[in-house]
Order: sequence, then C-alpha cells, then structure tokens
Amino acid sequence: MAINRPRAIMWGILTFILLLPLAAMQFTDQVNWTGFDFFIAASLLFGMAMAIEIAICLIPQKISRYIIVAIIILTALSFWIDGAVGIF
Repeated sequence: MAINRPRAIMWGILTFILLLPLAAMQFTDQVNWTGFDFFIAASLLFGMAMAIEIAICLIPQKISRYIIVAIIILTALSFWIDGAVGIF
C-alpha cells in the first residue's frame, strides 16, 4: 500500500511534534523529559495516527470519517493535557 501525500504530512508533523521537546531540552532547563516521557508521547501520538489511519480506511462516508477523526484527535489531546497538568 503506497502512502499518499496527506498521510505522509501527518506522520511528518507527528514526528516533528515529538522532536520539539528534545530540541527544547538543548536550550533550556525548564523542559526535562526522560526516556519514559518520550515513550509515552510517542505511544500517544503514533497510536492516534494509527487510529486515524484505520478510521480513514474503514469508514466510507466522509462526514462520519471526519467526526471519528475529530473524536480521535480530541481524545488524544485530552490525554496529553491530563498528562501535562493532571486536570482529571
């Protein structure tokens, strides 16, 4: 299965987001991630991307696909926010 341009862009953006804390750690002491933090962030981001890939492949109706993708993204964001500041 060949990867198309929008999906390649999505995977690139997710990889860039994961590398941002690594770059920030080189310039400031306020960002102090451990290997476990990177593992959790990568699991969350790439798990979200895989769920989006599956939704895109399995759901034929556009509106339903958009709604499911939005739910996946909002769920991942809520986990990320909870992990960052512990809201829940």
